[in-house]
Amino acid sequence: MTRPDFVEPTPPADLDPTARVVLNPGDVSRALRRIAHEILEGNRGAQDLVVLGIPTRGVPLARRLVQVMAEVEGREIPVGSLDVTMYRDDLRRQPVRAMEHTDVPAGGIDGKTVVLVDDVLFSGRTVRAAMDALGDLGRPRAVRLAVLVDRGHRDLPIRADHVGKNLPTSSSERVQVLLTEHDDRDEVRICGGDR
Repeated sequence: MTRPDFVEPTPPADLDPTARVVLNPGDVSRALRRIAHEILEGNRGAQDLVVLGIPTRGVPLARRLVQVMAEVEGREIPVGSLDVTMYRDDLRRQPVRAMEHTDVPAGGIDGKTVVLVDDVLFSGRTVRAAMDALGDLGRPRAVRLAVLVDRGHRDLPIRADHVGKNLPTSSSERVQVLLTEHDDRDEVRICGGDR
């Protein structure tokens, strides 16, 4: 019998055999533990904290962060997901995107510190869309951003509060984040670019 919340891992079809691995499973785990501790230190524990992952890979990252924080704090931290599809400014230029699930914990976000979690921070447009989506859900006291990878090249004045790894990249390179929940392994790779 399959669990209803189980998602069958599907390795990306576009894995580049020439890509170089920049974070292995141990690196990913250490980065997430460090981010979790930084979040707790910056919020005096987990009081009034809500963690929301941005689909697709931000959601399992958010769950992993909350698991580490719960181990440290000895109590559950509310976690959910925030779909930003309809708030994106590139809907006319991108192929049709499937809507993802938004799941806000029962206590809502009003007056809380919301930590948005995503896998890669690049142009900043996804985070801007997430801010717009949050505005329709309520009024948080503060919003923080945690990302596994910050690769630079911002189009908007947005920065992460918590970063697992800063990866300077050229604009012709791609950063692939693979997670066990979706891809059957934890790894961050840089693909393409001029070699």
